Amino acid sequence: MHVDLQAIADAIGYPAAGLGILIESSGIPFPGETTLLAVAAYAAQGRLDIRVVILVAALGALLGANIGYAAGYFGGRPFVERLSRTLHLNPGHMARSEMFFARYGGVTILAGRFVLGLRTWASLMAGMSRMPLWPFELFSALGGTAWAVVIGVAGFYLGANWPLVERLVQEVGVGGLAVAAVVIVALLVIRRRAART
Repeated sequence: MHVDLQAIADAIGYPAAGLGILIESSGIPFPGETTLLAVAAYAAQGRLDIRVVILVAALGALLGANIGYAAGYFGGRPFVERLSRTLHLNPGHMARSEMFFARYGGVTILAGRFVLGLRTWASLMAGMSRMPLWPFELFSALGGTAWAVVIGVAGFYLGANWPLVERLVQEVGVGGLAVAAVVIVALLVIRRRAART
């Protein structure tokens, strides 16, 4: 099935940058990363301001995380288990996520933004585990902002070749595109540091 990302970005605009990650961060598997990459790439064509795209993505990440936290906090383990069964997720995945969260806590919220799967479940686990709200908010804001900047900048630089972005989204999927984004950002940082020396 062909998805016209340019038409979606043109029709929805800035909200598309935050909507995908809002859904994903609230505990529902959704390609939030792919959506932000596509909207940021679209911004490279001069149709949107990349700074606003990144801001909207960061706000969407934070709002979605708060929804996920509240769902996990008030719904507890029974809700999270029902949700995982409804989405046909492997129970072992949830158990591993829970053990990882119990061990690493706030770092999981911070770094979990960059890990497919953990990004979806981290906020639910934080709420279910009764993580204190203010540390959760701090780590969530830092992680969400860093994620929005990295993925937004990567998408913006990919946007110089929009057909390549569409082909990558169709053929490689979320995981492959995330790896490509990280590699591109790393290369840009290395090139910038080399130019300074």
